[in-house]
Amino acid sequence: MGLIFLSSFHTSITFICIVGLAVVLSGFLLKKIKQPTLIAYILIGILIGQHGFDIIEDESTMRYIGELGIILLFFFIGMEIDLTSFIGNWKLAVFGTLGQFILSIGCVWGIGLLFDWNATRIIVLGFVIALSSSAVIFKLLEDKQLMNKKIGQNVSSILLAQDIAIAPILIIISIVGGEDTSVNSVLLKILGGILILSAIIYIYIKKEITWLPFRKSIKKDHELQVFLALFFCFAGAMIAGLFGISEALGAFVGGLVMHAGKATIWIHDAIHSFRILFVAIFFISIGAQINIEFLVSNLLPLGLVLIAVYVLNQFINTLILKTYHNSWKDAIFGGAMLAQIGELSFLICITAFNLNILTEYAYDFTISLISLTICISPFWIALAERINKRGQLQIAKDEVLEKNRAS
Repeated sequence: MGLIFLSSFHTSITFICIVGLAVVLSGFLLKKIKQPTLIAYILIGILIGQHGFDIIEDESTMRYIGELGIILLFFFIGMEIDLTSFIGNWKLAVFGTLGQFILSIGCVWGIGLLFDWNATRIIVLGFVIALSSSAVIFKLLEDKQLMNKKIGQNVSSILLAQDIAIAPILIIISIVGGEDTSVNSVLLKILGGILILSAIIYIYIKKEITWLPFRKSIKKDHELQVFLALFFCFAGAMIAGLFGISEALGAFVGGLVMHAGKATIWIHDAIHSFRILFVAIFFISIGAQINIEFLVSNLLPLGLVLIAVYVLNQFINTLILKTYHNSWKDAIFGGAMLAQIGELSFLICITAFNLNILTEYAYDFTISLISLTICISPFWIALAERINKRGQLQIAKDEVLEKNRAS
């Protein structure tokens, strides 16, 4: 019995070492060619997943670890975000998100009429393509040092509003899908939403929180720093989960609390490496869900829908950002950042599939589509940046020519 345990332990450790080495090597290579490391993580997931070499023994455990990465990511966002600017952008966040949902559902409705889809499927798919990836975009905003820039704050506001909206979206899908949704569960989610909004308003009004139990007493105690940071992170996530709200959103509020306690510097240094590791596992878990065989056999329809999603989301988000006083350059770049489909759409797909709103084919198709948009997102953003640069160079050349003609 002991030998079997040791054999299993040895296999698990070997698997972790293989994945670790693959992450380091592929990440290093992609950095050399100036590509985001998240592409390496997704490719590793494809290779080691059940549709690749099938060396993941427990995919559900890996997904749970990946979700920890998202919780830590949102915790860091809460610590680094300027709450004053976020509150100041509430109109963009609310009306921009509502506009995204309405326009996306409207466009899917037009497509659905051609293929004779029912209203429930149209609403679900509209919500799916409307949500953008917080995990991808927040990481790119950090890498490009845009979190404190106007466009970074605008994009962050829209993303956070979308994440808050996931709770009512799931309630709507459950109702239109025919699930018996109890009044208590709906009221619990509403109460949780009010609690989170109240906490954000409290932090916004107070500006600085002085009652937190760390400030000077543990300034040099790195172990307690880590434990207290993780306590606020996971306590916020747990409370949100109890109310049926996204755990990541609760962790975000925990990060806001730490930011208001003026403790962001030592926390960042203490647990930044944890976040990098868990976020990497999250993207590996996404790659593991991509079915290469299904992808290849449905390459043409997937490709056409992929292009349609990117063009549609690019147009809608560029229009929204431009409406709220961003330059065309920033609006196009922000639209590209928000063009992919987000990880929370996986949750919508699973809920819709369990309610028989989506068929097995539609579920596999949508999961593949979401994964592909996340993979392609960095290239789409790089393309938008290149187009913007060429446009700026052309404008500069035209101005020089105009001056020469005038002189």
